Amino acid sequence: MTESGAKGCEVIVSGKLRATRAKSMKFKDGYMISSNQPVKEYIDLAVRHVLLRQGVLGIKVKIMLNWDPSGKLGPTTPLPDVVTIHTPKEEEEYIRPAVATDIEIAA
Repeated sequence: MTESGAKGCEVIVSGKLRATRAKSMKFKDGYMISSNQPVKEYIDLAVRHVLLRQGVLGIKVKIMLNWDPSGKLGPTTPLPDVVTIHTPKEEEEYIRPAVATDIEIAA
């Protein structure tokens, strides 16, 4: 999954599998976010239901897309927690002007 350009994926299978009680299993790989506005932009979600003889089986697949500035393979806005370090600007040396401080305190 991550070889095709995704940052991470999560598969949740829930229902009755060879047992009388239903349970859910999670399979995760890579990096996955789960809250706020970037979830709406970065996460692609699909839910399918499979009708079996024993009952209904639910499959939920979440794929986190990678950031793409062109917008073809992913969202154009970068993640808000990504830190970019810019090269520092050349600074001129600041020289303080000499100030005369001859204050006499009268006693």
